[in-house]
Amino acid sequence: MSLRVFATFIAMLAATAAASQTAQHANHADHAGHALPGSEAANLPSEPGDGAFAAIAEIVALLSGDPATDWTRVDIDGLRQHLVDMNQLIVGANVRAEPLPDGLRMRIDTQGRAGEAAARMVPAHGPVLAAETGWQSEVTDDGDHLVWTVTSADEAAAARIQALGFFGMMATGDHHRAHHLALAQGEMVH
Repeated sequence: MSLRVFATFIAMLAATAAASQTAQHANHADHAGHALPGSEAANLPSEPGDGAFAAIAEIVALLSGDPATDWTRVDIDGLRQHLVDMNQLIVGANVRAEPLPDGLRMRIDTQGRAGEAAARMVPAHGPVLAAETGWQSEVTDDGDHLVWTVTSADEAAAARIQALGFFGMMATGDHHRAHHLALAQGEMVH
């Protein structure tokens, strides 16, 4: 399926809530294009599929609803690749954490698919985390591993850093949604 056909299909589903949902439907094509009355639409689930599909559907709906969208720059495939990276990072990253008196030092394996995702994401996320939290964040590359050290002089913040660990810190901040929209608009990558 071409990107244009896929994007059109997603926009149709997300923007109009046109897919009738039943517990045992066999063919999406049988249901696409049927608008639901207002009261029935309110009873639909809020997620149109798994997380990555839902994120793409939401972005496509936003882009489709914005008359200023520059469709020559839209990169849904780039957004999808980033969402795949996010999934790979969360389910497959190999991280060894060492508590420090003022925070945490993490060694993240950069080998394999999850490691490659970490190598793209962690160096970009580290400075954003520091800017959003005020914590010190330093990422270095020692060959087969990234070394990410996050610290704070504030004792409570240091305890929070240790409790969050690698995965919690990767999910910290409210920049992800804006980042995903910018990726889809062809404005930035990491």
